[in-house]
Amino acid sequence: MTPDPVPAVSPPGGAVSGEGPAQPAGLTRREHEMLAFERQWWRHAGAKETAIREQFGVPPTRYYQVLNALVDRPAALAADPMLVRRLRRLRSARRQRRSPGLLGKGAPGI
Repeated sequence: MTPDPVPAVSPPGGAVSGEGPAQPAGLTRREHEMLAFERQWWRHAGAKETAIREQFGVPPTRYYQVLNALVDRPAALAADPMLVRRLRRLRSARRQRRSPGLLGKGAPGI
């Protein structure tokens, strides 16, 4: 695969100029590349972050911001339903671990 001349991940709202036409399902080529990238498995800590910098030319934090916006889009769900649902479940589980909530903590009468 040849390197992409645009060294940025596309913003959540649409295509970056020079990125090319949208692919089927309403996603840009870059967005399809991000979904394909997320299908891969990583054996070593830090390997994915290094690959993000090399392939997309952005810091992992920015990549994950764009990915989170991407998985919320209906076009991404149409393009790869199993992957997008898995990414949504993982995101939801991470959110629940970060904010334990109020259940069972100081509830009166229990």
